[in-house]
Amino acid sequence: MFTRLEFQVGELFHRKRLDEFLFNEFSAMSKAYIRRVVKEGFCEVNGYVENTGKTLKTNDFIEINVDLDQEKGMSPEEIPIEIVFEDNQIIVVNKSSGMLVHPTNYERNGTLLNALTFYVNRDRANGEKFVRPHLIHRLDRDTSGLMIIGKNARVSKLICGHFKRRLFEKRYVALVDGIVSEDSGTISAPIGRFDEERRWNVKPDGKASETRFNVLERRNDKTLLELEPVTGRTNQLRIHCAHIGHPILGDDWYGGSEFERLCLHARKIEFWHPNGNNRMSFESKLPDFAIDI
Repeated sequence: MFTRLEFQVGELFHRKRLDEFLFNEFSAMSKAYIRRVVKEGFCEVNGYVENTGKTLKTNDFIEINVDLDQEKGMSPEEIPIEIVFEDNQIIVVNKSSGMLVHPTNYERNGTLLNALTFYVNRDRANGEKFVRPHLIHRLDRDTSGLMIIGKNARVSKLICGHFKRRLFEKRYVALVDGIVSEDSGTISAPIGRFDEERRWNVKPDGKASETRFNVLERRNDKTLLELEPVTGRTNQLRIHCAHIGHPILGDDWYGGSEFERLCLHARKIEFWHPNGNNRMSFESKLPDFAIDI
């Protein structure tokens, strides 16, 4: 109930139960936990809270808030991570490209959550309570940049609510193919499940999606953009850049030119601290791909 995820039902799960779909998507979590999330009202189908027995149809939209820390077999690992800020309630990290945020059923180790679990428990004395860091939002494996992590369930639930009310602002930088002619603009194109390989793309019957952009630099048939996701759809920035004919370099899913990494970086985040009194803003240095264009 701390990270909001969204899915669109494919033909494979047409006329299947909601819990069957969720068990498949969250195979690394216990079925009891998934049932509890649905029972407590943290799962919606097409905007309505439903029960586990809800019969799904192709193209149904599912939104669910889950605690990704509930995945089975979470183990602390001493992995170097860049801590940008820390207090007794939150941690801000600068995630590197190529690092998964949390374990999957097929890849259990080497993730940001493994590293954070080690980090927050590194000085724990015998008998002290084991601390579980709580992911509030995600970045794709190949996207680098700033993320905020809660140190307890209350903080994570509070900030997750800020996401839903759009009180949390994010800015990305992306290096895209070609010269973007407009200095700034808004990309509005609906996004939905495109195929059975779990890919998302622009679809007429998809969910309304909006991205604002500003050109930072043009050089060598490439454009450096600042991107602001107004909505938060899966792969939204990658999809929208490709939709306007300027895919992100290194994005082999959406047609970007070959590059050593995906040229997408979450550079700035701004949010209200859980204490409610301070508006906090963090900005990372530009990644290498933005400097060497």
